[in-house]
Amino acid sequence: MNIPGVSNIDPGAGNTTVGKQSLGQDDFMNLLIKELSYQDPLNPMDSKEFTVQLTQFSSLEGINDINDNLANLLTLQQSLQNATVTNMIGKTVRVDGDSTYLNGTSAMSYDLSEDAAAVRVLITDGSGKLVRTDDAGAQNAGSNTYIWDGKDELGNQLPDGSYKFEIEAADKDGKIVGAATSSSGYVTGVTFKDGVTYLVLNGTRQVYLSEIRSIEE
Repeated sequence: MNIPGVSNIDPGAGNTTVGKQSLGQDDFMNLLIKELSYQDPLNPMDSKEFTVQLTQFSSLEGINDINDNLANLLTLQQSLQNATVTNMIGKTVRVDGDSTYLNGTSAMSYDLSEDAAAVRVLITDGSGKLVRTDDAGAQNAGSNTYIWDGKDELGNQLPDGSYKFEIEAADKDGKIVGAATSSSGYVTGVTFKDGVTYLVLNGTRQVYLSEIRSIEE
């Protein structure tokens, strides 16, 4: 079926972009009504073609409804998650990483890939200065914990705050043993940025929920 005026369109005009680039539900319905108004009463639109167009319209409407429902579900999920994580305030959590917070003492955890004949702990302050090294001796494969008394090499008590630690481990033949570090932190708050939820540990460190390995009372 020909629509008046369509055959007079300049082919070169295709290089110029005017208006919207996609059709919405209203646009589709307006085009369908316009097409019906131009059809020849003596030669009406083929019923099969009309059915196909109605099906396309229904599909478009259904897709938009699905997108709206998904958006609503995501919003609900985010709200439920935000309400749940606030219950973690006041709890101690264990997270991956090499950061630790000194509050008189500090517990530093690490997982060894295999038995180690020698393990050494290296602790640095916020400026990257090495403040303490300690030999922890032989350790078994798996989870281990080092408790730092908060003192430097000279036995001076260091101020509370954030520090970093590193684990150097080797087997009896001197081969390096892998060590994955983690630390504990006290949840003091929750913050939301750009749709992402973060836990605030010890008033300073922000961590993703996915970084949490365990929760303690």
